[in-house]
Amino acid sequence: MIDSLKNMIEITLLYFDGCPSWVPALENLRKVIEDKHIPADITLLRIDDSEQAQREHFLGSLSIRVNGVDLWPEERANYTLSCRVYKTPTGLKGSPTVEMLTERLHKLL
Repeated sequence: MIDSLKNMIEITLLYFDGCPSWVPALENLRKVIEDKHIPADITLLRIDDSEQAQREHFLGSLSIRVNGVDLWPEERANYTLSCRVYKTPTGLKGSPTVEMLTERLHKLL
């Protein structure tokens, strides 16, 4: 377990329909949680329109928040239905790798 984490954490995966990257990201996230024995619940939050994107401060599909904090935060004035890319060891991809998720979760938790 990461740093003897005892309390359940809430992980939210935000996405919009049509984004092909959220399914592999969810699989990677589940793998990290299982492998590292992280006590977490995963909630899927589908963003349906621009108004909801603005309300949720949606950084793009897909986004992952832990206890309300985005794992890859960025400042913006406007939030829209858009795709998000991640800089991985093999180039830009639509979702973070298992290793990237492990590193970010470890830093945050």
